[in-house]
Amino acid sequence: MMTRTFQVASLAIPIVLMACSAAAGEPHAVSAPPAATPDTSRVYYAYVGAESADLMHRVRLGPDGVSVDHTVSVGEIAVEVEGPHGFNVSPDGAYVYMTTGHGVPGGKLWKFHAGPDTLVARPAPLGYFPATLDLTADGQYAFVANFNLHGEHVPSTVSVVYTPDLVEVARITTCTMPHGLRVDPSGLFAYSMCMMDDQLVEIDTRSFRVARRFSVAHGGEGPVHDHDVQALSAGRDMPAMTHDLSGAAPSGAPTCSPTWAEPSPDGSVVYVACNKADEILVIDRGSWALERRIPTGRGPYNLDVTPDGRILVASLKQGGQVQFFAAATGESLGVVPSSTTVTHGVAVSSDSRYAFVSVEGKGAEAGKVDVYDLATFQLIGSAEVGQQAGGIVFWKSEILR
Repeated sequence: MMTRTFQVASLAIPIVLMACSAAAGEPHAVSAPPAATPDTSRVYYAYVGAESADLMHRVRLGPDGVSVDHTVSVGEIAVEVEGPHGFNVSPDGAYVYMTTGHGVPGGKLWKFHAGPDTLVARPAPLGYFPATLDLTADGQYAFVANFNLHGEHVPSTVSVVYTPDLVEVARITTCTMPHGLRVDPSGLFAYSMCMMDDQLVEIDTRSFRVARRFSVAHGGEGPVHDHDVQALSAGRDMPAMTHDLSGAAPSGAPTCSPTWAEPSPDGSVVYVACNKADEILVIDRGSWALERRIPTGRGPYNLDVTPDGRILVASLKQGGQVQFFAAATGESLGVVPSSTTVTHGVAVSSDSRYAFVSVEGKGAEAGKVDVYDLATFQLIGSAEVGQQAGGIVFWKSEILR
């Protein structure tokens, strides 16, 4: 275990204000954000993984800026980069969960005591390259998308882990390269994307079965009525794909290439990041229909919504930027350059005040965690972390003592 702490001076980078139509027609009016006054009474913490350095960092935002508060080496194989990728925190804030995806033969789910950052138990074996994960509202089950990044382009799975004992209890076959998994606020359904199948998959967290599917292929958005994964994937010569969408979508390479599913705080819609199409789709959960398209900058990758439901934040991976939207209308509120290249993950604070964004960097460059004030949409600070900063999760805020 090792610890390092340093501080980075606050930054103020101008934002590029944009007016994007929500779906069709004129942009909706959005009230200007209030003037920002840095909160000097609280400190905020987030966890982030450095995928190419096998490190887990705890990042602190306080009156003195953004700094690395604690760093822990992770993994079991000293001669191999095991790649911490997905992160989440238990609902009570007591535990941090992390996936490692590059290990042999498959990946694992790890459980740490949040704060001390000490290991609770031996990690649970999962499928190939487990990526994003989320937990049910009671924290009893973790759902993990087995992305299978390095394997054959065949249908993969979502692992279900009983968290008190850290035991995998089910694997749900979903689609090719599942990614961007999030559980809805009720805890009754989990949503995951299929990067190579252009689908949104809804999983019933009580039965551990696929409940519904939705095609996000450009121009063919709509329900998928054939739930046979093998049939959906039959005849594929990757990266091409062929599946029956009841006449809704053409065959061919993915047109959306979805990377993230984010249910709204009220549970009414699911936001889908189309990394290839440079747009976010808004899917109505009740009607199971496309409600809106939101144009974005280049390569939307990860999403998060403020708990108050006002602001949608998107990392633009290929664009090296972060974009902010009015969640209710889809209007763009601003675009800000990241502090280095390859913008990755987004985690919003529980009070809807700040967004913590991981930025990978390239090659031997250090990764970064950038922090944005959601009142002004400005970058207010940045901390350097290990190479390829990826998965990130907000932990807690507390009154400064």
